[in-house]
Amino acid sequence: MPQLATATSFQTGHIGLNVTDVDRSRAFYQRVFGLDLLGEGNEPERRFAFLGRDGQPVVTLWQQSEGSFAPASPGLHHLSFRVETIEEVRAVEELLRELGAEFAYEGVVPHREGADSGGVFFADPDGIRLEVFTPSGAKSATAPNGAAPTCGFF
Repeated sequence: MPQLATATSFQTGHIGLNVTDVDRSRAFYQRVFGLDLLGEGNEPERRFAFLGRDGQPVVTLWQQSEGSFAPASPGLHHLSFRVETIEEVRAVEELLRELGAEFAYEGVVPHREGADSGGVFFADPDGIRLEVFTPSGAKSATAPNGAAPTCGFF
C-alpha cells in the first residue's frame, strides 16, 4: 500500500539554481521571464539573487558552481514555465534569439506528435535546460521525437 503524504497540500515554492555568474544569470532570468529582484547577497563568497513576482520567490540563483550544466548527471532535467498563448511563446522565442540563446529545437514544437500544447526549449547562460510552453496552439508544428515527449528527450 502506498504511503500517504504527511501534508494534505504541496505546491512548488521556488526553484534554486547553482550558477557560475549570478550577475549574468540574474540579467537573463529577469529579461526572459520578467522577474523582479526580491533580494540579493553580494559578499564575495556568498553571492545570490532571489527573483520573483508579487513578492513571492520563483527562482533563486546561487553563485557556487563551475563549468556548465551536466544533463547526463542525476538532478534537474529541465525547468518549465507556462504562458497562456502561443503568441507569448513566440515573443519569448524572439527575445531568446536576440539574446543569442541556444535552442534544443528549431522554434516552437509540440509536446508530442499531434499534441496542441508545446513551446520552445532552450538553455540559460550556464546550459541549464529551460522550457516556455502553452497548453494550446502548437499542433501545426512537427514534433521532433514523434510520439515520445518532446520535453523529456532534449
